[in-house]
Amino acid sequence: MGRVLVTGMGMISAIGNNVAENHQSLRSGRSGIGRVSFFESLYASQLPFGEVKLSNDALKKLQQLESAAGYTRTCLLADKAFTEAIADAALTPGQLSSLDTALISASTVGGMCLTDQLYEDANHKSEGSEYLESYGCSAHTLKLVKRYRIKGFTDTINTACSSSANAIMLGARLIRSGRLKRAIVGGVDSLAKYTVNGFNALKILSESPCKPFDINRDGLNLGEGAGYLVLEAEELAVGKKVYAEIAGFGNANDAHHPSAMSDEATGAIRCMREAIRSAGIETGQIGYVNAHGTGTQNNDQVEFFGMGELFGKMPPYSSTKSFTGHTLGAAGAVEAIFSILGIVHSELFPSLNIHEPINGDNAPVSQWQDGYPLNYVLSNSFGFGGNCTSLVFAGVN
Repeated sequence: MGRVLVTGMGMISAIGNNVAENHQSLRSGRSGIGRVSFFESLYASQLPFGEVKLSNDALKKLQQLESAAGYTRTCLLADKAFTEAIADAALTPGQLSSLDTALISASTVGGMCLTDQLYEDANHKSEGSEYLESYGCSAHTLKLVKRYRIKGFTDTINTACSSSANAIMLGARLIRSGRLKRAIVGGVDSLAKYTVNGFNALKILSESPCKPFDINRDGLNLGEGAGYLVLEAEELAVGKKVYAEIAGFGNANDAHHPSAMSDEATGAIRCMREAIRSAGIETGQIGYVNAHGTGTQNNDQVEFFGMGELFGKMPPYSSTKSFTGHTLGAAGAVEAIFSILGIVHSELFPSLNIHEPINGDNAPVSQWQDGYPLNYVLSNSFGFGGNCTSLVFAGVN
């Protein structure tokens, strides 16, 4: 069973239109959370969001999709991150079309980002828009399949906020088992009335930039973005640039509540422990945890408790959602890339807006640190319904 290596990465978020721009924002402590320019909603003027700083027209022009029909913002964000990832890995058209290459993506809102248009089409209040086939969760995946002539295994995962972490896990498992040689994995979500109204109904949207693991945290900020990673079997990566190894993964479900985690952190502890075990390492070898860290009362308390139970002496940890907002189905992939950037550049990225840490003795990282060697990083993604996934990334020699 050979290693699964990351040979390409691509992303877009509120803090940058590519991996390099995102990395620079993390280094400089520059958050992308604030007032929106393109998202239209009753709450657009009332709440901060992590909005990508490009309009749909700008994205279409950038991706040469001006004449393409049925591309929602979700599809456009996915296409932008996907093209960067495959270019970074120098994949050829033949490799993309190979039956040994899979595309496993993730989304929660999908084409429902066009909430008003969906309502018009579904209730026969229109003559039928160009988006009739674009509302599903998998619409963006199908667009990628068609445009890039992908012929191998494809799938779209929706397990709420752990969606793209599960896409990464599935791709790695298929390569490890010998069923594939290569997988392009990740996820995408865009801001939508559908999700904003839903989270607002749960009373967990903050009126200010979120402050994960702060005593006075009062909710999350929704964000948008996309992230994709190219995973390849070790034998295919000979002579190629390699960022990291997908060393371990774990998934568990505490089935405690539709929108909250159990106070005992049952699923969180189990998936973290399984990820570390499958990586073949000890808990003490984890050098940093990219926490799920939404900024809500329930999540942060449960995750903090779970990390304490598992590690005892906790490693450095932080939540990069304080930069991007919670990108939902894209979060696992976006934060996987952030975790890998930390390994490659020997850096720790901070939690922003921390004034009173949840625990003074185990406060999150609050300042960017360089010269901090990392061999193993754990990244957590916890979804509604208790679907918890952890990934372990390892440095490569």
